[in-house]
This record gives sequence, C-alpha cells and structure tokens, in this order.
Amino acid sequence: MDEKFRNILEKIREYAYEKQINDISVDKISKKLKIPKKTIFQYVTNESELVEKVLEFERECFKSIFVEYNFEGVNAIDILLTVSKEVALRFKDINPSVTFFLKENYPAIYQEHFDKRIEFIFGKIKINIQKGINQGMYREDLSIELIARLYISRLIDIHNPDFFPSHKFSFEMLFEVMFENFIHSIAKPEGIKYFKKKIKSVNFILNKSG
Repeated sequence: MDEKFRNILEKIREYAYEKQINDISVDKISKKLKIPKKTIFQYVTNESELVEKVLEFERECFKSIFVEYNFEGVNAIDILLTVSKEVALRFKDINPSVTFFLKENYPAIYQEHFDKRIEFIFGKIKINIQKGINQGMYREDLSIELIARLYISRLIDIHNPDFFPSHKFSFEMLFEVMFENFIHSIAKPEGIKYFKKKIKSVNFILNKSG
C-alpha cells in the first residue's frame, strides 16, 4: 500500500474513533482533515471503496503486531501477554458507535472485514494453544478448535454494547477480565504460576498494579 495513502487512512481512522463519526463521506473527510478530495480520489473511486480501504488498514494494524515481534521460541503465555498489550494500546479507543455506523451503512463491507479479522485471530489462537500445550504451559486435554472458538466468542461479546455499555465498562477492564479468565481456564498450575509472576514484572497496560 502506498505510504502516502497509508498516512491518509491512519488520519481517517484516528478521526473516526476520536470523534465517533456517523459520516465517512469524502466531502466530510476532506473538510475535517484538510485533505483535498482529488488526493483521496487518486486512491479510491467512491466512498464505499474508501470504507473498504479503511477497514483493510485496520486489519493490517492488527496483523503488524505479528510482524514487529519475533515470537519464534517464545513462551506461549508471553506471546499472549505481548499481543494483548498491543491490542489494548492500538484498539482501546474503538467506540461501538463507529462499528454500529459501519454495520448499518456498509453491511456487506463490514461483514467481510469482520469475517477476515475473525479468521486471522482464530488461526493465531489455535497456534498459540498448540504451542502452549507443547511447552507444558497449557493442559493437554484441551480441544484446540473449541477453545479457540470460545476465545473468539468472548472477544466479540466484550464489543457488544448491549451487554457491556461503554459508560459502565471500559475496554481495558473487559479485556483484562476476559484475558485472565482465559489463561486460568486453559493453563496448567505451572502455567498459571508463570502468568501471575510475569504479569507483575512486565509493563502490561491491563495490569492495574502497573
């Protein structure tokens, strides 16, 4: 992806989440971000395509975590801690109103984005569970596919404003509880012991003790 276009998409993404937009028209984006419309139309032909590109960029932001870190030979629990910290840092400002707007106005585009994102996370979680079993951190009796699907369902649930309204439950709080419950449900005693020790010694954004 062209670096100049990536910068434009990053600005749109930040603006969308900070302002909780209900309009992603080229006219509004151009006016608010002071980006000439002709510049935007160098990269897309219409607003639907712009939405596609913004969501594609969103997925790339998540995938980049696995590019920036070398997880070869790393403890499975350390990998989950690192990825969860990065997720919290990069995605904690996502507001349900933005998701609602996209689902309502661009349902097919949003569904494709959602399916691709879930497929990627599902694959990574399955790899992590298998690695944790091989390393003796996770229980050997786990059904990898079932546990991965349960993780995905929990991840979806914490973004559901009907269950967890944002004015009552912050993203950090929900993610922290979900993450710790997940570890306790799959780890062996030595894995849980390692997790408790590790979370106190790293600068983990979800750790209230800092």
